[in-house]
Parts: sequence; structure tokens; C-alpha cells
Amino acid sequence: MLDNYLNPAKPRYSDKIIQGDCLELFKRIPDNSIDMTFADPPFNLKKNYKSYKDSLEFQEYLNWCHQWISEMVRVTKPTGTIFLHNIPKWLTYYASFLNEIAFFKHWISWDASTSPMGKSLQPAHYGILFYGKEQKGTKINELRCQHKRDRKQGYLIKDYGGKKDKLHPFGPLISDVWKDIHRIKHNKNRDAHPCQLPIHLLDRLILLSTDENDIVLDPFIGTGTTAISAKRLGRNYIGFELDPFYVNIAKEKLLKTESNFKLGKSWVSFYLNEVITLRNKDWNSLKKYFLIPKPIRSIDNHKTILIDKKLIPINGNGKYIKKEDNKIDKFNFNIENTKRKKVQIRNLAINNKELV
Repeated sequence: MLDNYLNPAKPRYSDKIIQGDCLELFKRIPDNSIDMTFADPPFNLKKNYKSYKDSLEFQEYLNWCHQWISEMVRVTKPTGTIFLHNIPKWLTYYASFLNEIAFFKHWISWDASTSPMGKSLQPAHYGILFYGKEQKGTKINELRCQHKRDRKQGYLIKDYGGKKDKLHPFGPLISDVWKDIHRIKHNKNRDAHPCQLPIHLLDRLILLSTDENDIVLDPFIGTGTTAISAKRLGRNYIGFELDPFYVNIAKEKLLKTESNFKLGKSWVSFYLNEVITLRNKDWNSLKKYFLIPKPIRSIDNHKTILIDKKLIPINGNGKYIKKEDNKIDKFNFNIENTKRKKVQIRNLAINNKELV
């Protein structure tokens, strides 16, 4: 039975979360069959997992990691990508393994700082190693994220000087430092799992390195974040998880997930009622769904926004824009801009009064 749905050669792939030890389950996956592999393993920091030990001896942990990393590379296609998420300490060892059997592409720094307390050089980021199976031919898509803005005033944080006319209306191409994706900070948004990643982090990795119907494999699927991201972006997935409790949570969440994170025919990442990541090559077909400030230099204090919030998938059921809604949304857009300008004028008047 297991062999039937762990056969990526099937014309129509059957997505599954499988309970078991990843080293055993990897044996059922053919060589060069997966488009993207992603791993967020236990960090060996004595976290309180339900079914496995997170406090191995130093060398025991590294030996175990070497085994599943080797398997990830084996099953990845020649054009495929390998991502490993962890704290910098362990990633330095992972890189030493990977440099022997794969090809380094990038070290992505995910800025995920907590409250500014503790000591100097407090850890404030996680790393994501990005490797290709081969030196050339690795599938990488150019992505754009939104312009970074002041949360209260809405102005661009970065001063582009006289280059504002050349800015992209949606936002810049992503760099290897990601500051716009935050950790899950509220318990109401968390599953019963000690190390849950924000799903839009996986959205970005999947959009970066895969296309529709590609296969994504996560050997430590936990409560299903990678699988849910893959499904809602129109990709196939395989997930391994040792703990049956987490497997059940993942399966329940997947039942409520639809493949609907699209605008038109293009897959995008939504978060908090906005598009936060899109592929650069899709912009020409996507821009009709956005209200773009004109002239473009006014993007300094006017944000590119969706024409209609109905474009955003709600409860797994995305509904598309109706033409008659445009005037209402444009009116609301102008009202919001007017309100923002009034606030800015009022603040300026207060500041001038204080100076006098």
C-alpha cells in the first residue's frame, strides 16, 4: 500500500502525510524524483516534543542529521532544490555535509527576533540553507515582496532619493535577508507543536523554487505547514512525521485547505488580507488586480493595494472580482489616502507648534 502512493512516477500524484521514521520512509522514494525538499528538523535544544527525544549527544545528533540530509539530496531532481532551516550553529555543520554532495546557492537569513532582552549578540535570526542538486540548471524564480513601510505613517522606510520614479509598484526583488515574515507569536494561532513555522515563509520558498504540480517533500512535516502551503499553491506534497498526534492535526488541517492562492492564473502568497509574495514573471498578468499609485514616485506614501478584498481566499474559498465593484474600491482607496494625508498634516502642524 505504501509503495502505491510513494511513487512519484504516477501520472497523477496522490498527496499524503505518512506516519513513521523519515530514514525508513525515505527508502521508498526513488532517486531524482522530488522537485523541492525542505527540512525543519528538531534543533536538539531539549524542546518538548511528544514522541521523540530532542537532547541527543552532540555527535549522535550530527550523525543522524548526516543520514537524512544525504537522503534529501538523493531524492531531489537534478533541477531541484534543497532547503534546510535551523539555527546558525547547526547549519554550519549541515553545510559541511552538503558541500560534498550538492552545490551551495544561498544562505537566507530570516530575521525572527524576539523581545530585546537578555545579552549582547542575542540570537535574532534563523538560517535557511539553499542548495541545488547540480551546479547548473537549478530552478529559481525571481520573487517580489512588498515595499517596507512605517507601520503608523505608511511611508517607505528606505529613502530612494531621486530614484523613486524607477521603483517597482509592488515591491523590490527579494534579497537573502527576510525581515517581513514574522514568527507566530500568539498562542491562538499556534498548533500544539513547539516549533511551528509561519506558513507564508514556506509559501515564499515554494514560489521561489517550484512550479505548479511540482512535488515538495518535508521529512519533518510536524502539523503540516509545508504540505498546506504546497496544496494551496497548487503543488503536490509528501510529508513524513514520527508522531501520530501531529499527523492527525496535519491531516485535519489539509482537509480544510484548497488550492486557491491565485490571482487569475498566477499563484501568490496572501497574508493579513494582502499579497505579500509574487513571482516577478507574473507581474504583467497580475497588475490588473491592483490599484497602482500614479505617478509612480507617489508610492513613497501611497501603497499598491488589491482592487477588491474579495480576491483574497476566505475559508478556503477564493472569490474573484466583479467589475461593478471597482468604483467602490477606488473611492475607498482615495478616502484612505485622504485620511492619511490629514493625519500627516496634523502631525506636521503639531511639530511646528512645538518648535515655536
